[in-house]
Amino acid sequence: MRERVEKTLEEVRPMLQADGGDVELVDVSDDGIVKVRLTGACGGCPMSTYTLKMGIEKRLKEAIPEIKSVEQV
Repeated sequence: MRERVEKTLEEVRPMLQADGGDVELVDVSDDGIVKVRLTGACGGCPMSTYTLKMGIEKRLKEAIPEIKSVEQV
């Protein structure tokens, strides 16, 4: 599943990079919890929670239905 998550993150990465940020995959648990680290401008942005839930998590759940949630670490 980790490879599928990485591939999907590659699809959302250009959106983050356009604003000076990026996303780094930290862990994918067996029970469908994905842990990511937002870096660059995204790391300290007040909208990072919105980006995480409405952008990254939404896209991952669409592509990989086994994903239960995405958490920022």
